[in-house]
Amino acid sequence: MSGLPDKELLDLFRKEESRNYAFNLLVRQYQKPLYGFIRRMVTDHDETQDVLQNVFIKVWTGLDGFRGGSQLFTWLYRIAHNESLTHLRRMRRGLFTSHETVLERLTTTLDRSEHFSGDAIQRALQLAVMRLPPKQRAVFTMKYFDTLTYEAISEITGTSVGALKSTYHIASGKIERWLTAEQPGPTDQTLRKA
Repeated sequence: MSGLPDKELLDLFRKEESRNYAFNLLVRQYQKPLYGFIRRMVTDHDETQDVLQNVFIKVWTGLDGFRGGSQLFTWLYRIAHNESLTHLRRMRRGLFTSHETVLERLTTTLDRSEHFSGDAIQRALQLAVMRLPPKQRAVFTMKYFDTLTYEAISEITGTSVGALKSTYHIASGKIERWLTAEQPGPTDQTLRKA
């Protein structure tokens, strides 16, 4: 990740005269990777923007308390991870429905999105990822798409490295089966259309 080192960014943020400037730099520096992660979790561009805005609000209010026990990126990612899971839980509660119904809504959103520019293979992969339970989806997304280490994912999620490896292995196996159409599921018709 290019940009200012964490320490310089934090030093600028902690000075009243450069606080806004430092926050704008932080947003520019981390907005794209955080958007990518959140987008893979919630699929809808507008909802992703809402979740990302919530992330940066929490960052603004909590950055003074950040003591550097982890990397700034890891801390930001933890907030994005938690906000994404909260959004998905809220969505499920708001619809008073099952994971499958939420999944159907998310995949329909992906199919209609003007912001998704992937080919049929990328779309099929994204639809398969969407079928995963939210926590498996988060781990798979961080490891596969964002190429984070298990240690970084462990800091973000608060889960042991061993459990993360197992979760990733299970998620990868499910995706592989779904992509090769060996396992029928609620969105197989959606995958075949892709």
